[in-house]
Amino acid sequence: MVHVTEFFGLLTVFVLAIFVGFEVISKVPTTLHTPLMSATNAIHGVVLVGAIVIVADVFHTHSTVLFTVLAILATALGTINVFGGFAVTERMLQMFKKKEVAKK
Repeated sequence: MVHVTEFFGLLTVFVLAIFVGFEVISKVPTTLHTPLMSATNAIHGVVLVGAIVIVADVFHTHSTVLFTVLAILATALGTINVFGGFAVTERMLQMFKKKEVAKK
């Protein structure tokens, strides 16, 4: 069981990460969004592999249903985020390609 002090420590790190992430992303110029999204998706893919390892560990050590469901849900949401990010990046890259003129 997680102690109250450990919980508040983790909660503090989580809240600070939200604020820092928002500040960093809001300062990025619009011309860098597409390459930054591609790099972020690649990094998130690596994080997703770590999440899968953690799910396997949680499943074997903490056999409670709550831990297992939360771990699998977090991994599923991360997977959706990765695939959605790649789809958005691909769509943005399509905007930069020249359209071919239709031949008569």
